[in-house]
Amino acid sequence: MHYDFILFDADETLFSFDIFAGLSAVFKRYDIKFTEHDFAHYQSKNKQLWITYQNGEISAEHLQVTRFAEWAEKLSVEAKVLNDQFLDAMAEICEPLPGAVDLLHKIQGKAKLVIVTNGFQRLQNKRIQRAGLEHVFDWIVISEIVGYPKPHVAIFDHTLQLLGNPPKSKVLMIGDTISSDILGGVNAGIDTCWLQHKGVVNSSDIKPTYQIQHLDELHAVLGI
Repeated sequence: MHYDFILFDADETLFSFDIFAGLSAVFKRYDIKFTEHDFAHYQSKNKQLWITYQNGEISAEHLQVTRFAEWAEKLSVEAKVLNDQFLDAMAEICEPLPGAVDLLHKIQGKAKLVIVTNGFQRLQNKRIQRAGLEHVFDWIVISEIVGYPKPHVAIFDHTLQLLGNPPKSKVLMIGDTISSDILGGVNAGIDTCWLQHKGVVNSSDIKPTYQIQHLDELHAVLGI
């Protein structure tokens, strides 16, 4: 193994994250057919809220409630209720990405495994348990609990403290999002590996240490 500590992002790095399917499941409860137009409108607000959250300008709670504010008013339901129903739906439909489970089992015992996610506690724990991976990870670091999201260096400092402050050369951050996972790793002074999904281009000047298109390629990166 080239690294002793492997930090993984969760959504679209280890687990699929089909937001449209999750939202459709929520609104089906209210006899509403959630359309592509509805989804585009939701995402126009949700994506901006996530950027603001990652910049440290709003709280996790504010993000979760605000993104459902319009629907809450239409349905006369509390926005928090809609958000909780959405996270529960995502916990049911999110599956490990191809190669993820095999990779984690091959690393287990050779390096410490950590999830570092900007996702929310209600979803993360349920999803990991449902996938049978609760005993694979040594730590699960959630920005909602820590108080700082990626790419803020504080969430990485917190994680490194949990690890006993090892040499940074022994730590690798793996994720699919340049602006949070990779930038965060760079800010923390550790190596990074960008999982580049089809059609996604890195138009920034942020350069990962490694770049892969599939989790299977991590076997060579890690030396396993």
